[in-house]
Amino acid sequence: MINAVGAPQSLLLLGGTSDIGMAIARAFARRTPALRVVLAARQSPRRTAAEDELTALGCTVRLLDFDANTVGDHAAVVAAAAEDGDIDVSVVAYGLLGDNERAWTDVESAVELARTNYVGPVASGVALAEQVRRQGHGVIVALSSVAGERPRRSNFVYGSTKAGFDAFYTGLGEALRPLGGRVLVVRPGFVRSKMTEGLDAAPLAVSPDVVAEAVVTGVADGAEQIWVPRSMRAVMSALRHVPRPVFRRLPL
Repeated sequence: MINAVGAPQSLLLLGGTSDIGMAIARAFARRTPALRVVLAARQSPRRTAAEDELTALGCTVRLLDFDANTVGDHAAVVAAAAEDGDIDVSVVAYGLLGDNERAWTDVESAVELARTNYVGPVASGVALAEQVRRQGHGVIVALSSVAGERPRRSNFVYGSTKAGFDAFYTGLGEALRPLGGRVLVVRPGFVRSKMTEGLDAAPLAVSPDVVAEAVVTGVADGAEQIWVPRSMRAVMSALRHVPRPVFRRLPL
């Protein structure tokens, strides 16, 4: 269970090699001695390095093989993660940025983005919701993006997948609220990570650690939605109301 100061005793990270996901795991580990962590990801040197890092921080770490696009396995992975006890916090941390120009002209590229950023997370969300119902408690942290709030010409395929992701997890939070569960939808702006490596940083860019600290605070405070940085909320609120002819001329 999450204790009185908002610290979980167990953490499931779906996307166990994600920069933001690992930053979240480290942030919780610093607050919870002997945090039980389940890293669900494909086998790779990065997953091994993540296990070593969290073990060095005092965590008890279990590895599970997980492929976001093998949607029929999501329920089994979540069930396996709960074999050693309830899951206090689950983080849906996987996704692809992709190449927008290729995605809107190539069916396979577009479908790959849709599967990884939307179809996979829906399968994960359904499996996690079932676990929350069984437990009667639990927080699902869903890493969305401001790109889904008003998709731009430069990333509208990615933005469309995040719009669907955001809508699904926002609704899932409403469904779980009377059952003791909660969903925290996290909407970062540009994050300096391996996903965005080589891209010019947008205004208000942040590091994975900044996102992680916001998530830890949001879980402790009982938040349902957060923007990172916080000022991004006002920015996106303004941009949503900009007329389309003006919006398309903005240097975004």
